[in-house]
Amino acid sequence: MSRPDGVTPSQTVGPYFKYGLTPNGEYEWNDAFTNNLLTSDVSGERIRVEGKVFDGDGAMVPDSMLESWQADAQGRFSDPQDQRALPNSSFKGFGRCGTDKTGFYAFDTIKPGVVPDPDGKPQAPHIVLAVFARGMLLHLYTRIYFDDEAGNASDPVLALVPADRRATLLAKRKAGAGNTVYTLDIHLQGGNETVFFDV
Repeated sequence: MSRPDGVTPSQTVGPYFKYGLTPNGEYEWNDAFTNNLLTSDVSGERIRVEGKVFDGDGAMVPDSMLESWQADAQGRFSDPQDQRALPNSSFKGFGRCGTDKTGFYAFDTIKPGVVPDPDGKPQAPHIVLAVFARGMLLHLYTRIYFDDEAGNASDPVLALVPADRRATLLAKRKAGAGNTVYTLDIHLQGGNETVFFDV
Protein backbone atom coordinates (compact mmCIF):
# COMPACT_ATOMS: atom_id res chain seq x y z
CA MET A 1 0.00 0.00 0.00
CA SER A 2 1.45 3.35 -0.96
CA ARG A 3 1.42 6.37 1.32
CA PRO A 4 0.11 9.72 0.12
CA ASP A 5 2.63 12.47 -0.43
CA GLY A 6 2.91 15.19 2.19
CA VAL A 7 1.84 15.41 5.77
CA THR A 8 -1.72 15.56 6.99
CA PRO A 9 -2.28 19.04 8.46
CA SER A 10 -2.84 19.17 12.19
CA GLN A 11 -5.99 20.66 13.58
CA THR A 12 -8.05 20.86 16.72
CA VAL A 13 -11.78 20.41 17.03
CA GLY A 14 -13.79 23.49 17.74
CA PRO A 15 -13.92 25.78 19.54
CA TYR A 16 -17.59 25.30 20.36
CA PHE A 17 -17.63 27.57 23.40
CA LYS A 18 -20.55 29.75 22.33
CA TYR A 19 -22.92 26.84 22.74
CA GLY A 20 -21.66 26.37 26.33
CA LEU A 21 -22.17 30.03 27.14
CA THR A 22 -25.96 30.00 26.51
CA PRO A 23 -25.89 33.78 25.89
CA ASN A 24 -28.98 35.83 26.65
CA GLY A 25 -31.69 33.42 25.61
CA GLU A 26 -30.14 32.71 22.22
CA TYR A 27 -30.80 29.03 22.77
CA GLU A 28 -33.94 27.27 23.96
CA TRP A 29 -33.03 27.13 27.64
CA ASN A 30 -32.29 29.73 30.29
CA ASP A 31 -28.82 31.16 30.63
CA ALA A 32 -27.12 28.61 32.85
CA PHE A 33 -23.95 30.61 33.42
CA THR A 34 -23.14 34.25 33.14
CA ASN A 35 -20.31 36.68 33.74
CA ASN A 36 -22.48 38.56 36.26
CA LEU A 37 -22.08 36.75 39.59
CA LEU A 38 -23.86 39.43 41.64
CA THR A 39 -27.02 38.41 43.47
CA SER A 40 -29.50 40.50 45.42
CA ASP A 41 -28.44 39.10 48.80
CA VAL A 42 -24.66 39.08 48.36
CA SER A 43 -22.57 41.30 50.61
CA GLY A 44 -19.12 42.73 49.98
CA GLU A 45 -17.35 45.16 47.68
CA ARG A 46 -18.79 44.98 44.18
CA ILE A 47 -16.06 44.88 41.56
CA ARG A 48 -15.48 44.24 37.89
CA VAL A 49 -12.51 42.19 36.68
CA GLU A 50 -11.74 42.71 33.00
CA GLY A 51 -9.01 42.28 30.45
CA LYS A 52 -8.09 40.67 27.15
CA VAL A 53 -6.82 37.25 26.14
CA PHE A 54 -3.77 37.08 23.85
CA ASP A 55 -2.12 34.19 22.04
CA GLY A 56 1.61 33.51 21.79
CA ASP A 57 2.02 35.94 18.88
CA GLY A 58 0.36 38.77 20.79
CA ALA A 59 -2.86 38.54 18.77
CA MET A 60 -6.18 38.82 20.58
CA VAL A 61 -8.17 35.60 20.97
CA PRO A 62 -11.79 36.37 20.01
CA ASP A 63 -13.33 33.01 20.87
CA SER A 64 -11.89 31.78 24.15
CA MET A 65 -13.97 30.98 27.21
CA LEU A 66 -13.11 31.76 30.83
CA GLU A 67 -14.62 30.21 33.94
CA SER A 68 -14.20 31.82 37.34
CA TRP A 69 -14.60 30.27 40.80
CA GLN A 70 -14.28 32.23 44.02
CA ALA A 71 -15.22 32.57 47.66
CA ASP A 72 -17.63 35.20 48.95
CA ALA A 73 -16.50 38.31 50.83
CA GLN A 74 -16.21 36.29 54.06
CA GLY A 75 -13.98 33.68 52.40
CA ARG A 76 -16.70 31.01 52.18
CA PHE A 77 -17.39 28.83 49.14
CA SER A 78 -20.82 27.84 47.89
CA ASP A 79 -20.00 24.17 48.20
CA PRO A 80 -21.34 21.43 50.51
CA GLN A 81 -17.76 20.71 51.62
CA ASP A 82 -17.46 24.23 53.03
CA GLN A 83 -19.32 23.91 56.33
CA ARG A 84 -18.97 27.65 56.89
CA ALA A 85 -21.20 28.50 53.91
CA LEU A 86 -24.44 30.30 54.71
CA PRO A 87 -27.53 28.58 53.28
CA ASN A 88 -29.44 31.86 52.80
CA SER A 89 -27.04 33.33 50.23
CA SER A 90 -27.73 32.79 46.55
CA PHE A 91 -24.17 33.83 45.60
CA LYS A 92 -22.59 30.81 43.89
CA GLY A 93 -19.13 32.17 43.09
CA PHE A 94 -19.05 30.61 39.61
CA GLY A 95 -19.12 32.50 36.35
CA ARG A 96 -18.47 31.92 32.67
CA CYS A 97 -17.54 34.43 30.01
CA GLY A 98 -16.58 34.28 26.35
CA THR A 99 -14.19 36.79 24.82
CA ASP A 100 -15.54 39.15 22.19
CA LYS A 101 -14.01 39.93 18.79
CA THR A 102 -11.33 42.05 20.46
CA GLY A 103 -10.41 39.34 22.99
CA PHE A 104 -12.14 41.25 25.82
CA TYR A 105 -13.66 39.56 28.88
CA ALA A 106 -15.29 40.89 32.05
CA PHE A 107 -16.76 39.50 35.28
CA ASP A 108 -19.03 41.49 37.61
CA THR A 109 -18.68 40.06 41.09
CA ILE A 110 -17.62 40.84 44.64
CA LYS A 111 -14.10 40.96 45.97
CA PRO A 112 -13.47 37.59 47.62
CA GLY A 113 -12.32 37.26 51.20
CA VAL A 114 -9.33 35.47 52.71
CA VAL A 115 -9.56 31.66 52.52
CA PRO A 116 -7.44 29.06 54.33
CA ASP A 117 -5.22 26.66 52.41
CA PRO A 118 -5.29 22.92 53.28
CA ASP A 119 -2.83 23.57 56.11
CA GLY A 120 -4.93 26.42 57.49
CA LYS A 121 -2.61 29.21 56.30
CA PRO A 122 -4.48 32.26 55.00
CA GLN A 123 -4.52 32.80 51.26
CA ALA A 124 -4.86 36.32 49.91
CA PRO A 125 -8.16 37.13 48.18
CA HIS A 126 -8.12 35.60 44.72
CA ILE A 127 -10.26 34.21 41.92
CA VAL A 128 -9.49 30.88 40.27
CA LEU A 129 -9.68 31.09 36.49
CA ALA A 130 -9.93 28.28 33.93
CA VAL A 131 -9.02 29.25 30.38
CA PHE A 132 -10.33 27.39 27.33
CA ALA A 133 -9.09 28.35 23.86
CA ARG A 134 -8.52 27.02 20.37
CA GLY A 135 -5.44 24.91 19.88
CA MET A 136 -5.52 23.70 23.49
CA LEU A 137 -6.56 20.13 24.20
CA LEU A 138 -6.75 20.84 27.94
CA HIS A 139 -7.82 24.01 29.67
CA LEU A 140 -5.40 26.04 31.77
CA TYR A 141 -5.74 27.09 35.40
CA THR A 142 -4.51 30.35 36.84
CA ARG A 143 -5.41 32.76 39.62
CA ILE A 144 -6.34 36.41 39.72
CA TYR A 145 -4.93 38.26 42.73
CA PHE A 146 -5.50 41.95 43.46
CA ASP A 147 -2.56 44.37 43.46
CA ASP A 148 -3.88 46.36 46.45
CA GLU A 149 -4.01 43.41 48.90
CA ALA A 150 -1.39 43.35 51.67
CA GLY A 151 -1.95 39.59 52.07
CA ASN A 152 -0.27 38.92 48.72
CA ALA A 153 3.12 39.13 50.43
CA SER A 154 2.38 36.07 52.60
CA ASP A 155 0.16 34.07 50.24
CA PRO A 156 1.54 30.48 50.15
CA VAL A 157 0.62 29.87 46.49
CA LEU A 158 1.90 33.22 45.23
CA ALA A 159 5.15 32.52 47.11
CA LEU A 160 5.69 29.49 44.83
CA VAL A 161 5.75 31.75 41.76
CA PRO A 162 9.11 33.29 40.82
CA ALA A 163 9.13 36.97 41.83
CA ASP A 164 9.63 38.17 38.26
CA ARG A 165 6.48 36.31 37.10
CA ARG A 166 4.04 37.30 39.87
CA ALA A 167 2.85 40.40 38.02
CA THR A 168 1.11 38.11 35.50
CA LEU A 169 -1.32 37.18 38.29
CA LEU A 170 -1.95 40.64 39.76
CA ALA A 171 -5.04 42.50 38.57
CA LYS A 172 -4.43 46.23 38.74
CA ARG A 173 -7.00 48.53 40.25
CA LYS A 174 -8.09 51.22 37.80
CA ALA A 175 -7.84 54.73 39.12
CA GLY A 176 -10.85 57.00 38.98
CA ALA A 177 -14.35 57.38 40.37
CA GLY A 178 -17.26 55.01 40.02
CA ASN A 179 -17.32 51.24 40.34
CA THR A 180 -14.15 49.41 41.34
CA VAL A 181 -12.52 47.88 38.26
CA TYR A 182 -9.47 45.61 38.15
CA THR A 183 -7.68 44.76 34.90
CA LEU A 184 -5.66 41.67 34.05
CA ASP A 185 -4.72 40.45 30.58
CA ILE A 186 -4.20 36.72 30.00
CA HIS A 187 -1.28 35.70 27.76
CA LEU A 188 -1.43 32.07 26.65
CA GLN A 189 2.23 31.96 25.57
CA GLY A 190 5.15 34.22 24.80
CA GLY A 191 7.35 36.57 26.77
CA ASN A 192 4.47 37.82 28.94
CA GLU A 193 2.92 34.37 29.43
CA THR A 194 0.54 34.20 32.38
CA VAL A 195 1.56 31.81 35.13
CA PHE A 196 -0.56 28.68 34.86
CA PHE A 197 -0.81 26.00 37.53
CA ASP A 198 -0.58 22.23 37.17
CA VAL A 199 -3.72 21.18 39.04
